[in-house]
Amino acid sequence: MQSQYKRLSDSQWEVIKDFLPEQRKRKHSVREILDAIFWCLRVGNQWRNLPQDGFPKWQLVYYYFRSWKANGTVEKLNWQLNKLERKRQQKEETPSLMSIDTQTVKVAPFVKEQTGVDGNKKINGRKRHVITDSLGLVWGVVVHGANCHDGALAQQVVAPLRGYLHRMETILADAAYEKVFMSWVSENLLGVEVQVSSKPPATDGFVPVKWRWVTERAFGIFNFFRRLDKDHEKTPQSAESWVLWHNCQLILSRMP
Repeated sequence: MQSQYKRLSDSQWEVIKDFLPEQRKRKHSVREILDAIFWCLRVGNQWRNLPQDGFPKWQLVYYYFRSWKANGTVEKLNWQLNKLERKRQQKEETPSLMSIDTQTVKVAPFVKEQTGVDGNKKINGRKRHVITDSLGLVWGVVVHGANCHDGALAQQVVAPLRGYLHRMETILADAAYEKVFMSWVSENLLGVEVQVSSKPPATDGFVPVKWRWVTERAFGIFNFFRRLDKDHEKTPQSAESWVLWHNCQLILSRMP
């Protein structure tokens, strides 16, 4: 992972330009807009403090940030980059083994929509509910209040993947997913199994659980992108976008 933000290289842009709306002429190129989004993600600045030198106006960048979430562009880009990265790692384009988990984070001041208190971790904020493959690549994300139970909302993370991840066979999870989510999977995902695994009850602190540790690693990498150090977003939809943009930027940083 890069220690500091770098603009998209020509080779990186060649990889992703076909997945972005680049057809019509614009005063500012899509590449410049994408660079500005990645800058905000890495540095964690407010939209209005986007540097005026070298980037388009913040209003334009924010417009595309919202539009690309609303029309599914960011999901499409994330999906294609995941497949490219898996091919680079000499794996099948889509995974058969998945891992689902949540990360509870504090919210910034004045953020009120869909927040709550996680009684277990004693944090007032939101949960980032993600599903990853064995490489730690994020394939789906839903952001919701921290007071919501993991198993009850897990189907919202997995349901959009039906029909796309045709190789999915196993979803790894902890004990919170054992009842509601396991029942939903057995009724709605033919041939998919939920395997519940947790650290030994007598151990203290973080203990890596086979294959599930990659999801925990993904949560840890979020901290290196300052827009994700806590939830700064007024809406859960924007928070979901930043998680997907983070995954995209992480994959691009591994390319020459």
